[in-house]
Amino acid sequence: MDEELLNLGLAVANDSSGKSKRKRWDDSSSLQLCQDYEGKVIRLLHMREQMLRTEPKKEESVEDDKGLHLIHLLLISAATEVDKNKFDSAMEDVIELYRIVSLTGNSVQRVAAYFADGLAAKLLTRKSPFFNMIMKEPTTEEQFLAFTEFYRISPYYQFAHFTANQAIIEAFEEEEEQNNRSLHVIDFNISNGFQWPSLIQSLSEKATSDNQISLHITGYSTSLEELIQTETRLVNFAKGFHNLIFEFQGLLRDSIPICSPRKDENETVAVNMVFYLHTFTTSLQISDTLKSVYSLNPSIVILVEQESSQSPRSFLSRFIDSLNYFAAMFDSLDDCLPRESSMRLSIEKNHLGKEIKKMIYCEKDDENYQRHERLETWKGRMESHGFKGFNLSSKSLIQAKLLLKIRSHCSHLGGGGGFRVFERDEGKALSLGWQDRYLITASAWHCL
Repeated sequence: MDEELLNLGLAVANDSSGKSKRKRWDDSSSLQLCQDYEGKVIRLLHMREQMLRTEPKKEESVEDDKGLHLIHLLLISAATEVDKNKFDSAMEDVIELYRIVSLTGNSVQRVAAYFADGLAAKLLTRKSPFFNMIMKEPTTEEQFLAFTEFYRISPYYQFAHFTANQAIIEAFEEEEEQNNRSLHVIDFNISNGFQWPSLIQSLSEKATSDNQISLHITGYSTSLEELIQTETRLVNFAKGFHNLIFEFQGLLRDSIPICSPRKDENETVAVNMVFYLHTFTTSLQISDTLKSVYSLNPSIVILVEQESSQSPRSFLSRFIDSLNYFAAMFDSLDDCLPRESSMRLSIEKNHLGKEIKKMIYCEKDDENYQRHERLETWKGRMESHGFKGFNLSSKSLIQAKLLLKIRSHCSHLGGGGGFRVFERDEGKALSLGWQDRYLITASAWHCL
């Protein structure tokens, strides 16, 4: 601990360029500055440790409007001070936050705990020996388990995948007379391939042993291991459908995918961009990708993105938008799992909480920076690159509403819960929302 505190003290002696300046340790003002810094960091870490250990805080102190308002004020106050580089007051606000938030309390306490962690990491910076403790990444296994659990209990990802698949099937049906019953899906973000079993099953229901359908999926990923596991999972699943000819091609992605050429000149080509475009750090990368997609002249392009605005702006504006978004996400889990559920804690810690901390700490030039935008911004980007949106069918809307009805039966509370489906842009987009807050939006596009 003495060595760590010395490191903390030395960190204060760095100038803005990152070059260390030699300090005289007999200088009383410098010594006092370091001691004050160390004292605040120790208090912060102590309060965080207590937050991690304790049982949920007393309900009456945080469930009423006054308690919830206090948490909100502290979060905004701390973010404002961070934005203005006011270290002392920001640190005090985060320390106070750790005193009243909880990983196992109500949804407001839970989401605030991860925002407090993100702010603490931003204050400490990577130079601190405690930074990695706060920003520790979950293991690959923990992330996968949290994702699969969230996929199963919430309509969030299922809405995205089912809506996209319905539009792809309809595009395939429109071209059945000339596509030789062949569909080629180019998925720019394969992400374990959870989207495609339902498409395989739906296509199989349209096929017969004498009139088979051919499905070729080209999937891109940054992980070779993920591609291998995805191929194994999908190929094994497709073996159960003897009226379907299935082929999977996994390709490693660098910055911008270069799509493989069509195998069949007449096949229906669908480009799937579900939770993909926001991963680029610059507008130029997004533009180059859309140009690449346009050059393929696909029959349909599917776009699904998170409905928030975290593009390069001030830290404070991104923070407030993210706070409102993730507060809705954590609140929605009340409709899916009880508070004491270990599965819920896993989802919040290893999936949603990880995203929160990454959003707060990353700057716009960071390789992990994400450009979340609202529907209106994505619409402008797509139209400026030669794409035209078209109406999603009534089947898509009915399917989405049916999904929410089915999911509500899985709720420990029963009833319809707070999830909603919204038609937007004159029927050209569907959004999944929690209460009145849009969470994700799906849209479909043709090349002009």
